[in-house]
Amino acid sequence: MSNKVLIIQNIGHEGPGLLLDLMREYTIEFELCDLSQGDLIPDPLDFAAVVILGGPQSANDESATMSQELQRVREILDASIPCLGICLGLQVMVKASGGSIEPCALKETGFHEPDGEPYTVSLTPEGRNDRLFKGLADRLRVFQLHGETVVPTPEMSLLGTGKGCRFQVLRIGGNAWGLQCHFEMTRSMFETWTELDPDLRAMDRNTLLADFDRIGPEYTNTGRTLLLNFLEAAGLVDVLPESAS
Repeated sequence: MSNKVLIIQNIGHEGPGLLLDLMREYTIEFELCDLSQGDLIPDPLDFAAVVILGGPQSANDESATMSQELQRVREILDASIPCLGICLGLQVMVKASGGSIEPCALKETGFHEPDGEPYTVSLTPEGRNDRLFKGLADRLRVFQLHGETVVPTPEMSLLGTGKGCRFQVLRIGGNAWGLQCHFEMTRSMFETWTELDPDLRAMDRNTLLADFDRIGPEYTNTGRTLLLNFLEAAGLVDVLPESAS
């Protein structure tokens, strides 16, 4: 059985970030498939786990690339391959599973709500007991960058909620999770985002970088712990290290 992780990347600058650091640290093999470079998604049955990253596209797009991605994600979910979707990755998972994608009433961008309060995700009772959040607090600081939101089906489990876009963390079946928010960023990765993403470019870059630095240790610890929990659920990491809990 394969011990390799398939990483589906939707645009070049939204890479695996902290996940890449962890897979190198734990010597986990992976294959990166960058759809923005024309890569085709390989057979997911050849992988132990799949991670679907973010991007500016919409799961509602009728492009050949999105059609391929939706079909492959259906295969992943039907085969019960451990899967983690981030931002667009969540939206593709929900769309592939019969849910829908709608515009946000208000885009969520950066580290703070329009009223200045930090963006946070609050775990539901089910979320607090889910293995994805083992060792984490009930309320987590997050970074947001999305203009669409999901409408899940009744079969999906709500694990985390937000103040604006309610559906922030979902579980689909037993071992597929989706995050609307971002936990995977590194400092260098975020610097690139502030240079390339049009919504972030419309904001003050120095303020954004200062916000990242202010919560950096907490944010990084949360991201590492959550991603390690996923790798553990996929059978690729034996135990969560004490230092990450």
